[in-house]
Amino acid sequence: MPYRLLIRAASRATGRLGWLRGAMGALLGAGLAAIVTRLFLGTNAAALPWLIAPVGASAVLVFVLPASPLAQPWPVFGGDMLSALIGLAVAHYVPAPMLAAPLALGAAIAAMSLCRCLHPPGGACALVGALGSPAISEQGWHALLMPLGINVVTLIAAGWLYNNLTGHAWPHSLQPVPQPRPESWASSYESGDLDAVLEEWDEVLDVSRDDLEALFRAVERRIQQRWEEQQR
Repeated sequence: MPYRLLIRAASRATGRLGWLRGAMGALLGAGLAAIVTRLFLGTNAAALPWLIAPVGASAVLVFVLPASPLAQPWPVFGGDMLSALIGLAVAHYVPAPMLAAPLALGAAIAAMSLCRCLHPPGGACALVGALGSPAISEQGWHALLMPLGINVVTLIAAGWLYNNLTGHAWPHSLQPVPQPRPESWASSYESGDLDAVLEEWDEVLDVSRDDLEALFRAVERRIQQRWEEQQR
């Protein structure tokens, strides 16, 4: 591999949001969640799961996509816990797993959307609750909710510490970008234009509207700087 490609690959791996940073964060976050949960479970550690599978997907969002609206603390906690609770409730009233699973998933998506905590791993939590397990059948709902709650709270704490220590504010905070001066043609962009396009698209994008606004303003500023340099 040419030297330049090696440098580029290393930059992508170790940059502020490189894959190595995300991989190390997920490793530490999931490992810490497992250890803390096992300690909290105490004598129940042998009977209850100490790491719930959907938490792995939550870790990918928290550490790899920390700016995503789906990866913020409330979506992580509310999305996972609310969906698991819905899955357990549906399984209780609908004994047929083939029917309970899709019902729980649909209800969880609706509930997360209404509570503004949409989080993709929440769908997996709903299925885990709806499909049940021997531990849930024997020991009740706390067999899922207790380890999941400890997992999620620990993951959020680890995400806050790791992301901020590695140069990315989490929860995500928008950095203000100054608007260009009105004498430049770039200032013709207005916030209403963005809102109109988003309404026309009618899509749920994995980026907040404010981040899109900031991105466009930053591009405007860069264009203006280049235009001013060309006028000198």
